[in-house]
Amino acid sequence: MTIKIGVVMDPISRIQYKKDSTLAMLLAAQARDWQLFYMEPRHLFLEQGKARASMAQLTVFRDPEAWFQLDSEHVRDLAELDVILMRKDPPFDNEYIYLTYMLEAAEREGTLIVNRCQSLRDCNEKVFATRFPQCCPPLLVSSDPARLKAFHSEHGDVIFKPLDGMGGSSIFRVMPGDPNLNVILETLTGHGRYTIMAQRFIPEILEGDKRILMINGEPLPYCLARVPLAGETRGNLAAGGTGRAQPLSDRDQWIAAQVGPALRERGLYFVGLDVIGDYLTEINVTSPTGVREIDNAYNLDIGGQLMDCIAQELAAR
Repeated sequence: MTIKIGVVMDPISRIQYKKDSTLAMLLAAQARDWQLFYMEPRHLFLEQGKARASMAQLTVFRDPEAWFQLDSEHVRDLAELDVILMRKDPPFDNEYIYLTYMLEAAEREGTLIVNRCQSLRDCNEKVFATRFPQCCPPLLVSSDPARLKAFHSEHGDVIFKPLDGMGGSSIFRVMPGDPNLNVILETLTGHGRYTIMAQRFIPEILEGDKRILMINGEPLPYCLARVPLAGETRGNLAAGGTGRAQPLSDRDQWIAAQVGPALRERGLYFVGLDVIGDYLTEINVTSPTGVREIDNAYNLDIGGQLMDCIAQELAAR
């Protein structure tokens, strides 16, 4: 029986063809003769407790000029699909949460959601990393400016960042004696109303912020080091960093082994660990990227590995 796979994503017409990880997944699913169904967040709805969507069958192509074709839309129950890839990009806001409620209704009827809805809500990408203190640099999560200033005083060179940021936005590096410390903390915490993270600065950021991709708790043997622009402290590609694929170090593999069981336990099938130097800094569970760059560098098929994992999970059910 042909597997029916849906995808919830931002408009496919706006993706970057050469870099989009979701497209790599869809191409891999199609190569297995799975039926593809396309949805944007606005297409989903709950009706009398049943999750439904206006969805269109999708065909994808390895063509940078025309990479997709959509058939006409039809309203279907989400539970008609065997699996749904939740690939909407952050921000993780109330609308994102409402979307997980709708997907969870299909999950209760037996549809496999990648990644599990409850875990998407529970695992804040920055705070989740703190469950593994043995892997993390010294850090503090707090809304108290005095406590945050004391952390800065102790460690000297510190990164301050919001818990709901993405793409390197609103990340501040504050070095000893920085006269802007107070205003930065006032801005990020809203004068003590919002919780943020303080993290000791890791100088190895100059060598890249490594994205380690995990499939069902197991790391790929290669990662994507996102190297900052000169004078920058953010390696995020959205902040101008450049990607360089490279093998995992022994420390990278150790970190992955520490985190992997918790991912499997929570139904987090596709995850990106962010590692700077020897330290885990974030665990990306919403819509991790980096697939195409690693695929191209090492002639891999990461999307295919994920589809094999999904097929095994469906067979086990």
